[in-house]
Amino acid sequence: MKRNIQILTMVGSLFLLQSCGGSESSTSTPEATETKEVVQEKPAENKFLAGQEVYTKTCQPCHQPDGKGMPDAFPPLAGSDYLLEDLPRAIQQVIHGSSGEITVNGQVFNGVMPPQVLTDQEITDVLNYVLNTWGNDGGTVTLEEVIAGREV
Repeated sequence: MKRNIQILTMVGSLFLLQSCGGSESSTSTPEATETKEVVQEKPAENKFLAGQEVYTKTCQPCHQPDGKGMPDAFPPLAGSDYLLEDLPRAIQQVIHGSSGEITVNGQVFNGVMPPQVLTDQEITDVLNYVLNTWGNDGGTVTLEEVIAGREV
């Protein structure tokens, strides 16, 4: 019971910290648009920038900035055998959420991941970021695969 309270306190604190962070202006200036276009044109190092932004806002509170999760609470995405072995399942879990026991890198997790309220493009971006970060070499998912996953 004490462990559950500690985990809930930690998660609540993470959400509070996340919501207190600075925010970017939602207005777009010609300069900002030009800068964004330049960033998108840069090769590899910024290839997954959009996915990193989605991860930071949506996934990071549970799976942590380093993708290692939280022992006994949230499974790791970094080096995750579970994630890399079934990409269609990963798409489904982001879209529809998941609950129940899963085994990741030999450790059993039994929790709930709520469905994520993201666009198909955001899901594609965040999965590609996770699949290719923290030493993961999981390839890519396409927008078409995400759209098809939503229809299941």
